[in-house]
Amino acid sequence: MRRVAPDRDSLVAVVAEVFRKHGYEGASLSLISKATGLGKGSLYHFFPGGKEEMAADVIAHIDGWFETNVFLPLQETLDPRAGIERMFEATDRYFQSGRRVCLIGAFALDDARNHFARQIGSYFGRWVMHLAEALQRSGHSQTGAFALAEETVAIIQGALTLARAFDDTVVFSRALQRARAKLHAG
Repeated sequence: MRRVAPDRDSLVAVVAEVFRKHGYEGASLSLISKATGLGKGSLYHFFPGGKEEMAADVIAHIDGWFETNVFLPLQETLDPRAGIERMFEATDRYFQSGRRVCLIGAFALDDARNHFARQIGSYFGRWVMHLAEALQRSGHSQTGAFALAEETVAIIQGALTLARAFDDTVVFSRALQRARAKLHAG
C-alpha cells in the first residue's frame, strides 16, 4: 500500500499546533517529527531551513488568514461598522472563543521575536491600522480611531491570555462584547 505524502499546508497546520503547545524554543524537531509523523530528514525535505523556516511559514499562514478574514473586510466593506463586526466574528472564530492561543502574540513574547520581529510587527501594525481606518470612516477622528484600534487589539490579546490563565472562555467572550460595544458606541 502506497503512503500518501502530506502537503506542505497540512504540515504547516500541524507544526503551528506544536508551536502553540510548546512555544518556539520548546518545539523540538523530535516533537514536530512525532506530531507530523515524518522523520527529521523528511521534515528537512519540506522545510530545508529547519525550525526557523517552519515558524516563518506558520506566521505567513496565520497572516494570510487574517489578511483575508480580518484585514480585507475592514478595508473593503462599504459599511465600516459591518467590517468591524466581521472582524470580531472572524477573530472569535479563529481563536475558538478564547480556547486557541494567538501564536503570533506568543512569538512576540519569547525568543522567536528576535527571528521574526518584522513579521510580528507587520501583523499587529496592519491590524491596528486597518481597524483605525475603518473607525475613521465610521466617524472617529484620526487620533481617536488609532487609540481605539490599538486598545481593541490589546484587549483581544489580553483577553486571550486571561481566558487561558483562568481556563475560562467566557473571559474572552465578555472582553469581545465590551470591545464591540465600545466601538459601536462611538
